[in-house]
Amino acid sequence: MGTSRRDFLRSAAAMSLGAGAGFAFDLHRFNAYAADVGGYKALVCVFLFGGMDGHDTVIPYDTPSYNQYATIRSALFDQYAAREIGSTRTRDQLLPLNLVNASDFPGRQFALPPELQPLHRLIDQGAGAIVSNVGPLVTPLTREEFRNESAPRPPRLFSHNDQQSVWMASQPEGASFGWGGRIADFAQASAANPDATFTAISAAGNTVFLSGEIVGQYQVGTNGPSEIKGVGNNSLYGSQALPGLLESHLRAEGQSLNNLLRRDFVNVVDTSIDANSVLRESFENASPFATVFPDSRLGRQLRVVAQIIALRGQLGVGRQVFFVSTGGFDTHSNQAVSIPNLHANIAASMSAFYDATMELGVQNDVTAFTASDFGRALTVNRDGTDHGWGAHHFVVGGAVAGNRMYGQFPEAALGHSLDSGNGRLIPTTSVDQYAATLGGWFGLNASEQQEALPGLVNFSNPDIGLFTGVSV
Repeated sequence: MGTSRRDFLRSAAAMSLGAGAGFAFDLHRFNAYAADVGGYKALVCVFLFGGMDGHDTVIPYDTPSYNQYATIRSALFDQYAAREIGSTRTRDQLLPLNLVNASDFPGRQFALPPELQPLHRLIDQGAGAIVSNVGPLVTPLTREEFRNESAPRPPRLFSHNDQQSVWMASQPEGASFGWGGRIADFAQASAANPDATFTAISAAGNTVFLSGEIVGQYQVGTNGPSEIKGVGNNSLYGSQALPGLLESHLRAEGQSLNNLLRRDFVNVVDTSIDANSVLRESFENASPFATVFPDSRLGRQLRVVAQIIALRGQLGVGRQVFFVSTGGFDTHSNQAVSIPNLHANIAASMSAFYDATMELGVQNDVTAFTASDFGRALTVNRDGTDHGWGAHHFVVGGAVAGNRMYGQFPEAALGHSLDSGNGRLIPTTSVDQYAATLGGWFGLNASEQQEALPGLVNFSNPDIGLFTGVSV
């Protein structure tokens, strides 16, 4: 019951249309748009579950700012100093950033912790950048508006599940479509790929981020396609006939499918079995990477993403959106012990991924970016930090106008105009602007960006200028 790549792509295209008709998706509106889908491009979302502390990631480095920061975080600095290896947060241990746009921040300097050295290297080489103080916003918001409740704010602030969903889908938990999936929708509607199957791929399980109206997420494991148990095996429970019988049953072969939901379900199963077969065969024939990835969950996820990108020609895809993740960032306690290891994993994994894209010659065609539930408070909760709002994020890729910091970097102080309380930063760059800039690089025009990101209309500058040849 095997299938050739050509047969699969032909049948899957028909199946995806059948499934779309079954669920009555509003496909006609996509016909008005024409995303630029020439060549190949991929976006890779690296989601950091738990809320990464941006204050402990990009650190003030000029002496006055650093001293002020160290005073506010003195209890946490004591925890760093108590470690057996000593503190990595003293000023002499930090890695200063030599930004080409340093003049945008007069009198100020910034640094990364030493555990982020691989990302520091990419930034210094111009293959990485920092977007400062990013977070969900309904409209631009001041401290007074926040405190007086005189302007709309994102729903259910500081809640993990809800803010993860707001980051990914602009709505709290229960959202149907994510902006990764919506961006992929417009690329797919412009015939970027022969069908939607390999357009949106998660290596980290089910995620609303990749859910679109015409694009559904295809999930893979860290070793490749996630097989349906028993299907494709030589035998099952000692029977050589059982795998074929199981597959025939799942495909409903020889059955009349008059029920709409049953037909849609069988179409999805058909597509999954064929897609797994195609991807498994492609993996078996692929050459291994010279790049060595960390043997961590994130490292293995990014390795499988790189492996799928390497198969882009065989799969016939021109646009792909990927999702990977790692967790542990809810550092209410023991932060001085946990976050250095988390930082080291992010940096080593993302650096290896960039090196793999270099190996494939697609470093200019692939952009990886971080996201997280929220940042954390500047104030310290004894040996940890509490939930925050805005945070600083990394964007890595050959097309990035790198060695720069984008956006506003608030003062390391309390009570300023962007402090919603306890150093919880009110974002100055919205997730919508961050997403629109990535979507523009991906090929969406201004109308498509507005359609994919309805909240974008509330911000006067939808493009934050992340990419080479793009001005702010």
